[in-house]
Amino acid sequence: MYILLAILLLAILIVVHEFGHFMAARWMKIDVREFAVGFGPKLIGWKSKKYETTFAIRAIPMGGYCSFYGEDDAAGKEKDDPRNFARHSVWKRMFVILMGPAMNFVLAFVTAVVLIWCTGITVPTEKEEYDPFIQEVLAAGPAYDAGLKAGDEVTEINGRNMLDGTMDTLLNTISDWKEGDAPLHLTIRRGEETLETDVTPAWNADAGKMQIGVYINGYRRTEVRQVGFFGGISEAWNLCTDAGGAILRALKNLVTKGEGLEDTAGPVGIVSMISSQVETRVRQAGAGAGLNMFTQLLILISINLGLMNLLPIPGLDGSRLVFGLIEAVRGKPVPQQKEAVVHLIGMGLLLAVMVFFTFRDVMRLFQ
Repeated sequence: MYILLAILLLAILIVVHEFGHFMAARWMKIDVREFAVGFGPKLIGWKSKKYETTFAIRAIPMGGYCSFYGEDDAAGKEKDDPRNFARHSVWKRMFVILMGPAMNFVLAFVTAVVLIWCTGITVPTEKEEYDPFIQEVLAAGPAYDAGLKAGDEVTEINGRNMLDGTMDTLLNTISDWKEGDAPLHLTIRRGEETLETDVTPAWNADAGKMQIGVYINGYRRTEVRQVGFFGGISEAWNLCTDAGGAILRALKNLVTKGEGLEDTAGPVGIVSMISSQVETRVRQAGAGAGLNMFTQLLILISINLGLMNLLPIPGLDGSRLVFGLIEAVRGKPVPQQKEAVVHLIGMGLLLAVMVFFTFRDVMRLFQ
């Protein structure tokens, strides 16, 4: 079920993107050859008598496409067709191209407005409170010997609650231990598990106190605050712009420094990540939290899809916009057949990259 939900999310994002192209073309009175939901063999199809557009639902529900007459026609077979996309003004064509990514941004923003309007926003509590957790476990220390790990939350020590809003209680309980006392009995929360273990602190001469060999940090406590519809608009704008900025910074670091290359994924990896995240949230906090996670992922991936399509990579919308700008500056277009060859080569390279990432994603699943 979660895999199907993940596939549905990707299908929504891509169909909305292609629908942006389609509606812009209708507005600009540009003929559309076919608008399809899904890829592969046609399951259902019909043709509009008014516009001569073929509509289809295809077998592989991983997206869709909107194709135009003469688009990527490297052989030049449709160059004289009056419906040819290239026969329309450059500004109309650029508008049609731009509306695909734009619809992804609109979808993300509208979804964010509705989400925040319905659920509110998470903000730090007015009183500055923290829940401590183990940020790092030092090798060969008492905590390491006891099996503690980074990310563990110490909820109790000797039956005493450690989650009282401060980190001092935990730190003082450890440092107040004295030689001859019984080992500290820790109750640990690790993800969905609750574990118990005993730790005997050791004297740290440099620090001048008893320690167990960990670095402690704290999660700032939060609360949900309702902001209303108009407050949701402002918060949704902040959410979308922050997410877009983070995606662009990550892309810059990927290109310039190679950071995050191991975290990149193809369709299989994205579906796996979405289904895993939603399933985890459902198990932790119920169906409502799972729906919230699904919606947040839709917002983030929709922004990501819009931005990626604007990159000037042959085969993507960004490259087509570049050719449009060249035409606008020169006053005449690049020959359509030459442009088609560039896009076809780009699509071939993109397909090869997708196959590579898909193979890597499948291997990761088996690992």
